[in-house]
Amino acid sequence: MTTSKKIKLLVTIVIGIFALYKQYQNKKSDTNTSPDTTVIKNTKHHNLNYLPSSTTHQIVQHNGYSLSYNEEHEQAEWVAYSLSKSDIQKIQRKRPYFIEDPKVTSKSASWKNYKKSGYDKGHLCPAGDKRYTKAAHDETFYTSNISPQKHDFNAGIWNKLEQKTRYWAKKYNHLYVITGGVLESNLKTIGTERVSVPKEFYKVLLDYTEPEIKAIAFLMPHKESKRPLYEYVISIDELEQKTGIDFFPELPDEIENKLEASSSYKNWSFR
Repeated sequence: MTTSKKIKLLVTIVIGIFALYKQYQNKKSDTNTSPDTTVIKNTKHHNLNYLPSSTTHQIVQHNGYSLSYNEEHEQAEWVAYSLSKSDIQKIQRKRPYFIEDPKVTSKSASWKNYKKSGYDKGHLCPAGDKRYTKAAHDETFYTSNISPQKHDFNAGIWNKLEQKTRYWAKKYNHLYVITGGVLESNLKTIGTERVSVPKEFYKVLLDYTEPEIKAIAFLMPHKESKRPLYEYVISIDELEQKTGIDFFPELPDEIENKLEASSSYKNWSFR
C-alpha cells in the first residue's frame, strides 16, 4: 500500500471514530438532562392566554390586569398581568383613594375593613408596575386588588420580590406575573365584611420570550424576613396543589409539565 493510501485510510478511520464519539456524547447528554431544567427552547405560541384557572368563576378584566375574585375571602385568589420592560416607568403619580371595584358583581370589600386593623392594604398588582399611564396606575387601587398584609412583610421581603420582578422584566424584556394570597379555611379575618388574612403569599413569573422560556414560583410566609429570595422558590406543581389553581392551563402540555415540575432558579439572575 502506498504512503498516500495509508494516509487517506488513517484520515478515514479518525473521522469515523470522531463521528461515533459525537453520537455517544449526544446520547449521553440526552440521557443526563436534568429534570428540573426550567428553560425550554423556542416557542411559536405568541398569543398565549396566560390567565390561570378560576376556582370561583368570577374573572374580572381591567385594562392593566385581570383577577379572579373570591367572595368568601373578600379578595382576589389571583391577580394576573403582563409586565414589559417599557411598562416600568419612574413617573411619580399621586396615590388615589382605594375604592370598590365596579366590575366585581358580588361587590368587592370596602377599604374601611382595613381601618385600624393593624394591616396594610397590600397591592397584589403593584401600583409601581403600572405607572405608564394614570389610568393604569389608578385602577390598581380597586379593593379587589388588595389583601391584608403586615407592614413589616409588605414593606420588607414582599417589596423586595416586587422590585426583583421589575428587575427581571427589564432584563428579560417581558414577563407574565400572577400573584395572590393562599386562601384556605379558618383564616383570621378583619372588618365587618370579614376579609381573610392569608398566612402565605405567592408570586409566579413566566418568561415566554424567544428563543427560550422559563418560569419560577415563590411562596412566602406572611411575616417579616431577612432571608434571600431564592429560599422561597418552589415548583408551580406544589403551588397548584396548595391553591387548587391551574396557573398555565393554556400552555402546551409538554411545556407546562416541564416548567411546573421544576423548583430550579438557576436560569434567573438573583444578583
